[in-house]
Amino acid sequence: MTVRIGLTGPIGCGKSTVARWLAEEGAVVIDADAIARAVVEPGQPAFDAVVARFGPSIVAVGGSLDRAALGRIVFGDPAGLRDLETIVHPAVRPRIVEAVAAAEAAGARAVVIEAIKLVEAGYARECHEVWLVECPSAVAAERLVGRGMDAVDARQRIDAQGDGLADRLASALVGVPYRRIDTGGSQAATRAAVVTAFREALGAH
Repeated sequence: MTVRIGLTGPIGCGKSTVARWLAEEGAVVIDADAIARAVVEPGQPAFDAVVARFGPSIVAVGGSLDRAALGRIVFGDPAGLRDLETIVHPAVRPRIVEAVAAAEAAGARAVVIEAIKLVEAGYARECHEVWLVECPSAVAAERLVGRGMDAVDARQRIDAQGDGLADRLASALVGVPYRRIDTGGSQAATRAAVVTAFREALGAH
């Protein structure tokens, strides 16, 4: 049996780092954000739909999406963000379903679906358990700025996700085992907690 783990959490809290640790433990990681970037490459139907919705100002000189420009628009406009998700999510889902099926067919012990919109896109209910990666918003903002993001953009993206994500997830995931992974401490302690949780998940399903 392949254990399916949904991995989600606010931007800047370390989902990708946790996913990398899980991959090192033998899990197959499916990165929904990477797939979302792929489906809006030039030549893809979603690219044309995004440009039609948001205009030519989001197209970079080389013809690809200017993601920073698009981010400044949608993270300051909830309706625009919903429109973007309505375009992108239907293109992403079939690729995730295909990747999960391929991993299971290959006999993977565990598959991790890493996605900010894990619940909203309907992936959470298909998982054996869901992990929420979280940290204080000030820590998340500091990490984003450390990656080169403008401080104003970092705060805008964090604020766009709103507070109370843990409570919303808990209410949406009744009946689905649910773990909270706090990445606000040292990396060594966090990694140890992740490895322990992973081994518990494997033993529970």
